[in-house]
Amino acid sequence: MVVVKGLPVSGGIVIGKVMLVDGDDVRVPRRGVEAGQVAQEEQRLDKAFADAMDEVGKLHEKAQKEMGKEAAEIFRSHQTMLKDPWLAGQIKKTIRAELVTAEYASYATLTALANQFRAMKNASFSSKVNDIDDLSHRLHRFLVGQQKARITQAGPNTIVVAKDLTPSQTAGFDRSKIIGFVTDLGGMTSHTAIIAKALEIPAVVGVQTLLQRVTDGAAIIVDGDTGSVTLHPTPEAIADAKRAIEQRKLYRISVGEVANLPSITLDGTKVSVVGNIELPDEVEKVLKAGGEGVGLYRTEYLYLTSDHEPTEEEHFAAYKRCVKLSAGRELVIRTFDLGADKLTQAMEETPERNPFLGNRSIRYCLKNPAMFKRQLRAILRASALGPIKIMLPLVSSVGEIRQTKFILNDVMEELSEDRVKFDASIKLGMMVEVPSVALLADTFAREVDFFSIGTNDLTQYTLAVDRINERVAHLYQPAHPAVIKLIRDVTRAARRRNTPISCCGEAAAEPEYAMLLLGLGLRTLSVSSSSIPSLKRFIRSVTIEQCERIARQALSLDSDAAITTLLRDRARKIVPEAFSGRSAE
Repeated sequence: MVVVKGLPVSGGIVIGKVMLVDGDDVRVPRRGVEAGQVAQEEQRLDKAFADAMDEVGKLHEKAQKEMGKEAAEIFRSHQTMLKDPWLAGQIKKTIRAELVTAEYASYATLTALANQFRAMKNASFSSKVNDIDDLSHRLHRFLVGQQKARITQAGPNTIVVAKDLTPSQTAGFDRSKIIGFVTDLGGMTSHTAIIAKALEIPAVVGVQTLLQRVTDGAAIIVDGDTGSVTLHPTPEAIADAKRAIEQRKLYRISVGEVANLPSITLDGTKVSVVGNIELPDEVEKVLKAGGEGVGLYRTEYLYLTSDHEPTEEEHFAAYKRCVKLSAGRELVIRTFDLGADKLTQAMEETPERNPFLGNRSIRYCLKNPAMFKRQLRAILRASALGPIKIMLPLVSSVGEIRQTKFILNDVMEELSEDRVKFDASIKLGMMVEVPSVALLADTFAREVDFFSIGTNDLTQYTLAVDRINERVAHLYQPAHPAVIKLIRDVTRAARRRNTPISCCGEAAAEPEYAMLLLGLGLRTLSVSSSSIPSLKRFIRSVTIEQCERIARQALSLDSDAAITTLLRDRARKIVPEAFSGRSAE
């Protein structure tokens, strides 16, 4: 038996047999054409684009019906790429200049484009490479024809093992036969990971060397909760996995029963549980899961899923929809967290070598004031329809807060002059994501109306670890002593200044980490809609006194391993069924 670890991207435990998929890596030979054949090659290319557009359109419709809007937006972005005249123009330019076939010209052009993103050496660009590869494979199929993919021959209880998978491959899985997948490459936020979550198919990515160890038909266990992959499992391991699967089913039923019950600890302390969303219609999922509102609306998708910068009216329509669905509940809108993403970097004449430490988030907005003002105008207009709060991402200096206030006041004056209604007392808050803010939390608390701790980036910047890089993912530890001491200091400063504070990092969805956060003084947690019921179940099973005692013990330890073991052991005793199948390490 061999156990390897990767990045868990879609929860669940499955037992099955391996199907090795080599992927769609195609090496297209360079073949020349006569000058008189150029027009014919261009016509073949046009037809391939049209066929690909038709196929992606059907995938988009299927995704909308079966996977939700986030997954559907991936295929919408593929449609945008296919519609872009620049892309087809570049391929035709290669056909004419080099007198080569449409197959080779499209392969060479798209491979060069994908390599540009790979050369940036940043994991945030992996999804863009994935999308370009997907498009390249699709065009190749329509240009040369293709035999049925091996993946269509999968039998029952198949677990696909591949170097990497494209979003289209994943979306095309026959769910009656393919029950999970594992890849050597990939990150937590790749488009393939998003599709896996939408399909609710257990998946682990970034395993790195699995293909070298596994053979077709081998028995395998995939744990999408912990990122553990077991090859050639013993009968005992299989029996343990089966028990964990049954316990997980029972646990999911039990957490569903508390979704609409109040999130109050056993000693009577109210804890607000709200949701993180990326698209307006996700508000419904949050409320259905038992969330009390939206603690983080990531607005980047307005930009990243469009072929143009969103207009003020497009902003307003999205925010209006959120307000309507929230029906008077909390709605915190985070301004654009752009700059480190694939699209804005692609638009730069000289992409940044390390965009996560560059011109991103609030810095990007302040350097693009016209874009920033459009978003702020739309948010303010929507604030007249229901309660809204504005939250700024990745603030690192007091100057950024003051500059934002100046711009916000300008926008308010413009709206007043135009006789447009808005909430003049709208709350302005900020994410606590970098050590500089945590260390000066008392100063920042005098400048803003509320804090929200983003454990994802706070951990990343405190430990200098790229959290979506599979090579260093094991070093990304939200329970690191330095991180939890920063969180403690921020909560203390917020308490001294009576500044409301929440946590919107996904670590809050883990029972052991939620327990730590409650013990450190947090009383509002914002997580994905799917995590809300289990988080509420846990909150209703603990006392604040328990959480504070465990937090004090954690703060006395000097290693993330010791803290993680402590938290997991204590949480396991409180809600053992939440840990079914999870490693005790």
